Amino acid sequence: MAYKRQIGRLPIVPADATVHNVVCHYCIVGCGYKAYTWDARYEGGTAPKDNAFGVDLSKQQDAETTAWYPPSMYNLVKQNGKDVHLVLKPDKDCVVNSGLGSVRGARMAEMSYSRQRNTELQRLTNPLVWRYGQLQPTSWDDALDLVARVTANVVAAQGEDALFVSAYDHGGAGGGYENTWGTGKLYFGAMKIKNIRIHNRPAYNSEVHGTRDMGVGELNNCYEDAELADTIVAVGTNALETQTNYFLNHWVPNMRGTSVDKKKKEFGNEAVDRARVVIVDPRRTVTVNACEIEAGKENVLHLAINSGTDLILFNAWLTYAADKGWVDRAFIAASTKDFDKAVAANKVSVADAAKITGVSEADIVKAITWIAEPKAGNARRRTMFAYEKGLIWGNDNYRTNQSLVNLALATGNVGRPGGGCVRMGGHQEGYCRPSDAHVGRPAAYVDKLLIEGKGAVHHVWGCDHYKTTLNAMEFKRVYKKRTDMVKDAMNSVPYGDRDAMVKAITDAIRQGGLFSVDVDIVPTKIGEAAHVILPAATSGEMNLTSMNGERRMRLTERYMDPPGQAMPDCLIAARLANHMERAFRALGKPDIAGKFTGFDWKTEEDAFMDGYHQHEKGGEFVTYARLRAMGTNGFQEPAVGLESTGAVAAGTSTGAPGEVLKGPAIEGARGKEPVQKDAPTLAGAAPTPPADTQRIIGTKRLYADGKFNAPDGKATFMPTQWRGLQAPGKQAEKDKFPYLINNGRANLVWQSAYLDVENELVMDRWPFPFIEMNPQDMAELNLKEGDLVEVYNDNGSTQAMAYPTPTAKRKQAFMLFAYPTGVQGNVVSAGVNEFIIPNYKQTWGSIRKISDAPAGVAHLTFKSKEYTA
Repeated sequence: MAYKRQIGRLPIVPADATVHNVVCHYCIVGCGYKAYTWDARYEGGTAPKDNAFGVDLSKQQDAETTAWYPPSMYNLVKQNGKDVHLVLKPDKDCVVNSGLGSVRGARMAEMSYSRQRNTELQRLTNPLVWRYGQLQPTSWDDALDLVARVTANVVAAQGEDALFVSAYDHGGAGGGYENTWGTGKLYFGAMKIKNIRIHNRPAYNSEVHGTRDMGVGELNNCYEDAELADTIVAVGTNALETQTNYFLNHWVPNMRGTSVDKKKKEFGNEAVDRARVVIVDPRRTVTVNACEIEAGKENVLHLAINSGTDLILFNAWLTYAADKGWVDRAFIAASTKDFDKAVAANKVSVADAAKITGVSEADIVKAITWIAEPKAGNARRRTMFAYEKGLIWGNDNYRTNQSLVNLALATGNVGRPGGGCVRMGGHQEGYCRPSDAHVGRPAAYVDKLLIEGKGAVHHVWGCDHYKTTLNAMEFKRVYKKRTDMVKDAMNSVPYGDRDAMVKAITDAIRQGGLFSVDVDIVPTKIGEAAHVILPAATSGEMNLTSMNGERRMRLTERYMDPPGQAMPDCLIAARLANHMERAFRALGKPDIAGKFTGFDWKTEEDAFMDGYHQHEKGGEFVTYARLRAMGTNGFQEPAVGLESTGAVAAGTSTGAPGEVLKGPAIEGARGKEPVQKDAPTLAGAAPTPPADTQRIIGTKRLYADGKFNAPDGKATFMPTQWRGLQAPGKQAEKDKFPYLINNGRANLVWQSAYLDVENELVMDRWPFPFIEMNPQDMAELNLKEGDLVEVYNDNGSTQAMAYPTPTAKRKQAFMLFAYPTGVQGNVVSAGVNEFIIPNYKQTWGSIRKISDAPAGVAHLTFKSKEYTA
């Protein structure tokens, strides 16, 4: 549908259009795309030789043709300063999505900055500084000089702990290995910043400390495993909504039974059938509905547990499986330790679990039977465990995570085809930084410290705490108060008097003020409080590498210019480091200044080679040229070697054509799949051929050899006893307020809607964040569809739009999170676990009507979001 795009005709892509490799920069799935660009003065023709698709476009094409694109995949942008047509189409040859495009990725073109077609014009184009009572444009050198001088003065006087940092750790839009290395080298290399937090949580920690401490990385399988599994267990994840094409391209074939032939080929005589699905979620999501349609209701079990009780369920499953002998004793003995201790410590009866979770004893037993009961011939059942924010941001995160991994290890489902215990993810990954060991564990609760008046300077990179933190209402109140103190001080001196300006700022800081620097691609809520704003480039406007949920690393090539003076974050970090070096020398601190050397990068590729190529496992094999040659399929991290397209020479074959130059394969202990290990160059190996004839050899599954991330190579089972609602104040909140205010994402909206604020398609559909409610609850509150409500508790309040949802449980509501016109984080308490991981999910509050549905929602549909067969 050409949704209000006012496009009556689209240009034909010419045969000589430039083609770029692109990975969708939104969700973690990382679908492959191709970007076609060509001079805006021309277009192709209908003859096969005159268009990029090589077909006769004068004839009607079939419904599934790839020789077509919709208006959402088109734009007119700048490339090297010239106008070019841009078409961004899904790549049918990418194994991730096979040509599918989500409602987010399929709109990347129209979500690009274009002055010609008036799209994304809210993008930041120039550095901005606070002067004359407002943010005003300036030069890079002027802005960075102010940031460096204030920061250096504060660090020289108060030490590095006075500098607070917020920095993303992700890939995809704005992130990637280039940019995390840039910020990492600045704050963990040149400095040792301790008061640092990550984009979506108030401390610098892992959301999956639990699984990592067991020796098990959280992204350990491959997407194909969803096609090979006998049973898929989905915990706190709404895959259709939030990992759309992973679900459609890899889960659905298994549920429909169309991957049975693939299973037979992989597993020989082993009994195979379509997948069964167990879904653990208090809410009936659209994923539950879709699984019932695709697999049949008889093959889907939805366990609508009481919110926050996952841990007791998983312990009961482990207890039952151990008692029945449905565990992989050979694997446990060879590759793990402390199994018996964990089973004893975590012992829970099915009856006790039923009382706490609200799930029937019969369904608890049915689920573990589907998960762990051996198949015909006593073959081990292949079960894939997938979890996400419902667990990660839920009750007792650390132990709940471990209790699920305990079960996966016990049943031998880590490192084998059709298995895995993996997080589903939000964004792509792209973490590459020097050691963060100095941060410590638990890491500093940065947002709490800011509220308490700690910190003097705050550097913010691609984060918006106003929308994506807990205790958000109090955070916003205090942050604005502290930054306003500095703004008032800056207003008191002429901007051109830099010495006086720095003194005014540092004097205000001593009185409790906070100097805020915001680096982002668009204006943000927290950016409204900033004193300096620095414009960044995003994916497609720079060369950017990242990996998806199966560790598949690709290069998104630059296909357009960034807007105005915007530049990649890695180069912003480098230029800031250059200014910091100069500022410390001016302060007479040459020893400190010397720490800011080594930032002489001119391009993002320079940052990549300085960072990932030199420091990450297997990074020595990875270059832009090799990634470019491998297209949208790339390789799965870690890289273990290179192979030539030439004749086989010295080395061990991996089963792929060509010659293995490094990293011989060995037979895995968990099956027939070869496991690729790091190895030195083989003696007598043929000379290394040119890079364009070499392919990077990756790792399909982690731990296929039964060796885990521990000195002895063994994964550790953990005691994970039930502790009730663990975060301080949660039980009292539940007892006091009537409604569970669950929260999460929607398919149409990307994360916090930061790119959607000025987008008509999204804001027309959701002018206010929806809150799904049971119709009986709505009737009691005199609510109709579209009415505005206030959600409130002792933490704060926010607003939403009532969406009647018959499948919602009584007294359980689900609200779109982090939305600009209603921030659910306002009502989330400050409670975290012992590692400062937030509990966003277990929030309770009251709901009251604000007004009847406003005119702005009169056109909306409030039909069920579930689809039918």
